[in-house]
Amino acid sequence: MNDCIFCKIVDGTIPSTKVYEDENVYAFMDVSPLTKGHTLLVPKTHVKDLFEMPEEVAANLYAVAPKIANAIKSAFNPAGLNTINNNGAFAGQTVFHYHLHFIPRYDETDGLKVKWETKQSEFTPDVLGQVAAQIKENLNS
Repeated sequence: MNDCIFCKIVDGTIPSTKVYEDENVYAFMDVSPLTKGHTLLVPKTHVKDLFEMPEEVAANLYAVAPKIANAIKSAFNPAGLNTINNNGAFAGQTVFHYHLHFIPRYDETDGLKVKWETKQSEFTPDVLGQVAAQIKENLNS
């Protein structure tokens, strides 16, 4: 895709600080990192988001994810690591080339706030069963 910033990073048109590369994926340092070691992993094939990602592209990308995570762990010994993907504009995606953030966590002041309020009272076991059935019906769509 001609105007995709991540495609331009992958093809070398835009410089990046490379962490890892193979024939299918490219990992590089986020230019606006939240913490030390904040890394992005992208498929070399332009894929807008997870909804459009072919299984083979996903398999190649996620096969490398533990390698990146463990390299960050070995290098910096963070207290934890968040892997985050914002899928779609409503979810906060701003670059429409699938990318997975690896954000090492060092302490509660690092700037990342991940917290949600569950709706457990609304999702009884019967409701959960109905929701699961709807998802199962659509697995091969």
